[in-house]
Amino acid sequence: MCMVAFPIPNEVLYDTKMNENEALAFAKKAVALCYYTQNNVSLGYCAQIAGISKKEFIKYLSDNGISIFQFDDKAEFDEELNNA
Repeated sequence: MCMVAFPIPNEVLYDTKMNENEALAFAKKAVALCYYTQNNVSLGYCAQIAGISKKEFIKYLSDNGISIFQFDDKAEFDEELNNA
């Protein structure tokens, strides 16, 4: 497994009122969100990167306006809805 580290200025932690653990959790979720939306990495891997369950990651995506359902057009959505 790869480990990535980068510095965050103390002033940023002060301004955001985050401690190191909170900043780490925030960064892990942000990276996972970007991998999911920009690189099509799976929900499972992104949840693992974020350090949370799949269910929690899906909620995190929703809280950030991102749906796990992707349809090319309304007809495809309607078809899937009818098949449900």
